[in-house]
Amino acid sequence: MAKPIPFPSHTSSEVLTDLNTRLQLTRWPDKETPDDWSQGIPLSYMKEIHDYWLDDYDWLTREKLINQSPGYKTSIDGLGIHFLHIRSQVQEALPLLITHGWPGSIIEFQKIIGPLTDPVADGGREEDAFHLVVPSLPGFGYSDKPGAPGWGIERIAKAWNALMLGLGYTKYVAQGGDWGSIVTATIGVQNQGNCKGIHMNMPIAPPNPDTMDDLSDSEQSALAAMDFYNQHDSGYSKQQSTRPQTLGYGLADSPMGQAAWILEKFYQWMDCNGHPENVVTRDELLDNVMFYWLTNTGASSARIYWESFGNPNLEPISLPVGCSIFPKEIFRTSERWAKQRFTNLIHFEELDKGGHFAAFEQPALFVDQIRRCFRKLR
Repeated sequence: MAKPIPFPSHTSSEVLTDLNTRLQLTRWPDKETPDDWSQGIPLSYMKEIHDYWLDDYDWLTREKLINQSPGYKTSIDGLGIHFLHIRSQVQEALPLLITHGWPGSIIEFQKIIGPLTDPVADGGREEDAFHLVVPSLPGFGYSDKPGAPGWGIERIAKAWNALMLGLGYTKYVAQGGDWGSIVTATIGVQNQGNCKGIHMNMPIAPPNPDTMDDLSDSEQSALAAMDFYNQHDSGYSKQQSTRPQTLGYGLADSPMGQAAWILEKFYQWMDCNGHPENVVTRDELLDNVMFYWLTNTGASSARIYWESFGNPNLEPISLPVGCSIFPKEIFRTSERWAKQRFTNLIHFEELDKGGHFAAFEQPALFVDQIRRCFRKLR
């Protein structure tokens, strides 16, 4: 791993002028025919987003907030990797690697950085402090875009272990959601001796066939949610796992196209009572969109599906594992299903609110889950 160099977010005036021009020249589709979100994100809401993005949203101010967390860039296995690295003032804090997924980014974690690194200021205990490392996946954000096939989940997991070692963390714990859950699980499968334990908020632990005649209410709900995803909510994944390049032309050319592609999933996967802005602000939603638009990573971020979707590694994991199951998560498991794959399950809890973007939606609940899980490994 190359020596990390400081890499704060910086956006040129030319890039922002180009965005402004493209927004002004937006060509709209016709209105959806039903009076709901069943055909996708409604035209009326996208026009609200458009007007706010064009007239009120202030990226430069938002960028200053983002840069309060130190950003760096290094080279691992020939690819530039961007990451946040926030050391706690508690020297013996536990190193924690957190990985995002799609269509998320490091923006998801802004509200948990303070509580995890400085728990006392958050009303917690000093012994719950973490040193945080928050990388951007290859092809996402400020990480480099792979120029050839091969950057699948296994390679990313090895790179993340190398990142932690390169930062001096010979022992650490790892956490993830969405693709981050799969990367984190793969770190557990690979078990190179450095990761002490993992936590996931979208653990992939399939149903045990022996339980099908005796399903709990939560297991029946999980199977219904999986069926809904397969029947009504997985078109994006089919496109990204088969033809990400074709999709990329529209996402690279149209900011409103990129925003709609992302925001529809926030509506669908959040526990938001019918509208994403019920749980996060419009600024926060646009911050995340900007991480895709400014870096032109619509196509490159989609390629993680082409590389790895449809063939998850479901090998058993013997490392200590914690699972937090939020009710609006896409794929949910039960404790007895989880125990079939995770042979050392140290934490399992089903929450009563929250969705796929748990740290973004319910930061206090998320922080509490992380603290309680990893107290067992300190």
